[in-house]
Amino acid sequence: MMQRPVPLVEAIDTDHVRHLPIVDNGETLVPASLAPELILVRPRYHLEGLPGSLAECFVRESVLDRLLDAAANLPQGYRLVLFDAWRPLALQRWLFDRVSCELEQSDGLEHIDEFVSRPLPDLAHSPPYHLTGGAVDLSIADHRGRLLDMGSDFDAMTDASQTAYFEQATVGEGRATHWRDNRRMLYHAMLDAGFVNLPSEWWHYDFGDQLWASMHDESHAIYGATAPTFRWGDLP
Repeated sequence: MMQRPVPLVEAIDTDHVRHLPIVDNGETLVPASLAPELILVRPRYHLEGLPGSLAECFVRESVLDRLLDAAANLPQGYRLVLFDAWRPLALQRWLFDRVSCELEQSDGLEHIDEFVSRPLPDLAHSPPYHLTGGAVDLSIADHRGRLLDMGSDFDAMTDASQTAYFEQATVGEGRATHWRDNRRMLYHAMLDAGFVNLPSEWWHYDFGDQLWASMHDESHAIYGATAPTFRWGDLP
């Protein structure tokens, strides 16, 4: 797995992706925390106290199946660590506003679509990826429960967050080669399970949404905007 490089991919044509049709297959959202032997759920936004965040990571049914497949592709004792999945719209808007402010201060606002989906007005036709239950943010923990070092932090808005950033590293370059191999492990475990990767974020993978449909040359996405169902009503 670590011998296979991460291919260099052209920048995503966000406008094309956002105009792909959606024919939702009606799959429900399910919690991802019930198989801890393969998937550790560590909802980072909830742990950091972000407004509107949840203490659970919800995904579509087929996404969970594929996450379990991806976890089974890892070395013995290694597990996926899920940071984020379905994301409430209020949290998406908060993140977009915060990222906009940070990028504006660093003169990088033109790159915002590489790091966070815009909460567009027409959610039925252009939902943020995480609002569909098809997008996940994740990493890997080893058999000792330690997160693998990927060379940049989750949610870091830098060039080093690009999935293939360390592919120019050669054997003997120490830490860069180590980071490259860790990213390869995650990348191929996920792609072999049917996901696609957002090239600007080593941690972000999709199945069923518009990004997945675009990168797989599908005629339409199978997941649109959705929300979990709770016994006592909807989220505020």
